Amino acid sequence: QVQLVESGGGLVQAGGSLRLSCAASGGTFSSYAMGWFRQAPGKEREFVASIKQRGIITNYADSVKGRFTISRDDAKNTMYLQMNSLKPEDTAVYYCARLVIGTTSPFGSWGQGTQVTVSS
Repeated sequence: QVQLVESGGGLVQAGGSLRLSCAASGGTFSSYAMGWFRQAPGKEREFVASIKQRGIITNYADSVKGRFTISRDDAKNTMYLQMNSLKPEDTAVYYCARLVIGTTSPFGSWGQGTQVTVSS
């Protein structure tokens, strides 16, 4: 299984921005479809965004569309989530994951994630 490490979370006021990073190792990153998920307090983990091989095709949850941008740099084995116009409801632990090809279903185990807290 690929090893994934999330970073870049922190505290930010509503309307602010953060960029999350997901560093991958132990696999062939460029061949993987990848995605971001989040889990808010008291809620189940939910899909946020996905990006296919080569980064040409992306998909977003309706709640973040137009505010978040997913990207990848295969030369650095890293995926990013640029988060703009953050809202308090974006507060969650954010996780990255490999996806089953053609789906938004995560593949493999979860890492520790990175905490994003948005104040009102």
